[in-house]
Amino acid sequence: MVRSSPDLLADLPPSAKLVFLVLAQEGPLTQQELVEESRLVSRTTRYALSELEESGLIEKNISFKDARQRIYSLSEEGEAIEQTIDN
Repeated sequence: MVRSSPDLLADLPPSAKLVFLVLAQEGPLTQQELVEESRLVSRTTRYALSELEESGLIEKNISFKDARQRIYSLSEEGEAIEQTIDN
Protein backbone atom coordinates (compact mmCIF):
# COMPACT_ATOMS: atom_id res chain seq x y z
CA MET A 1 0.00 0.00 0.00
CA VAL A 2 1.43 3.37 -1.04
CA ARG A 3 0.69 6.30 1.21
CA SER A 4 -0.43 9.54 -0.36
CA SER A 5 1.60 12.69 0.17
CA PRO A 6 -0.62 14.30 2.83
CA ASP A 7 -0.52 11.03 4.77
CA LEU A 8 3.28 11.18 4.86
CA LEU A 9 3.20 14.43 6.79
CA ALA A 10 0.26 13.40 8.98
CA ASP A 11 2.10 10.27 10.15
CA LEU A 12 5.20 12.19 11.28
CA PRO A 13 5.88 13.28 14.88
CA PRO A 14 5.04 16.87 15.88
CA SER A 15 8.71 17.92 15.85
CA ALA A 16 9.04 16.83 12.21
CA LYS A 17 5.88 18.73 11.28
CA LEU A 18 7.28 21.86 12.93
CA VAL A 19 10.63 21.55 11.13
CA PHE A 20 8.77 20.97 7.85
CA LEU A 21 6.75 24.16 8.37
CA VAL A 22 9.86 26.16 9.26
CA LEU A 23 11.55 24.99 6.05
CA ALA A 24 8.40 25.79 4.09
CA GLN A 25 8.32 29.34 5.47
CA GLU A 26 12.02 30.16 5.70
CA GLY A 27 13.52 28.16 2.84
CA PRO A 28 16.81 26.22 2.97
CA LEU A 29 18.49 26.25 6.39
CA THR A 30 21.33 24.55 8.25
CA GLN A 31 20.59 22.33 11.24
CA GLN A 32 21.72 25.09 13.62
CA GLU A 33 19.46 27.63 11.92
CA LEU A 34 16.57 25.15 12.23
CA VAL A 35 17.31 24.76 15.95
CA GLU A 36 17.16 28.54 16.35
CA GLU A 37 14.04 29.03 14.22
CA SER A 38 12.05 26.11 15.64
CA ARG A 39 13.30 26.51 19.22
CA LEU A 40 13.68 22.75 19.43
CA VAL A 41 16.75 21.22 21.06
CA SER A 42 19.45 19.97 18.70
CA ARG A 43 18.74 16.28 19.35
CA THR A 44 15.02 16.68 18.58
CA THR A 45 15.83 18.65 15.44
CA ARG A 46 18.20 15.90 14.25
CA TYR A 47 15.47 13.31 14.83
CA ALA A 48 12.90 15.43 12.96
CA LEU A 49 15.30 15.89 10.04
CA SER A 50 16.00 12.16 9.83
CA GLU A 51 12.26 11.40 9.82
CA LEU A 52 11.60 13.98 7.10
CA GLU A 53 14.53 12.78 5.01
CA GLU A 54 13.46 9.14 5.36
CA SER A 55 9.96 10.13 4.21
CA GLY A 56 11.40 11.90 1.18
CA LEU A 57 9.99 15.30 2.17
CA ILE A 58 13.33 17.10 2.49
CA GLU A 59 16.71 17.04 0.79
CA LYS A 60 20.14 17.46 2.33
CA ASN A 61 22.91 19.25 0.41
CA ILE A 62 26.42 20.42 1.23
CA SER A 63 26.79 24.09 2.13
CA PHE A 64 28.94 26.05 -0.31
CA LYS A 65 29.96 28.41 2.52
CA ASP A 66 31.12 25.61 4.82
CA ALA A 67 31.45 22.06 3.49
CA ARG A 68 31.13 20.70 7.05
CA GLN A 69 27.53 21.89 7.21
CA ARG A 70 24.47 20.57 5.44
CA ILE A 71 21.64 22.67 4.05
CA TYR A 72 18.14 21.23 4.38
CA SER A 73 15.32 22.15 2.02
CA LEU A 74 11.98 20.78 0.91
CA SER A 75 12.11 18.09 -1.79
CA GLU A 76 9.77 18.21 -4.77
CA GLU A 77 7.34 16.03 -2.84
CA GLY A 78 7.67 18.29 0.19
CA GLU A 79 6.95 21.35 -1.95
CA ALA A 80 3.85 19.63 -3.37
CA ILE A 81 2.58 18.99 0.16
CA GLU A 82 3.36 22.57 1.14
CA GLN A 83 1.18 23.76 -1.76
CA THR A 84 -1.76 21.68 -0.46
CA ILE A 85 -1.27 23.21 3.01
CA ASP A 86 -1.31 26.76 1.61
CA ASN A 87 -4.53 26.11 -0.34
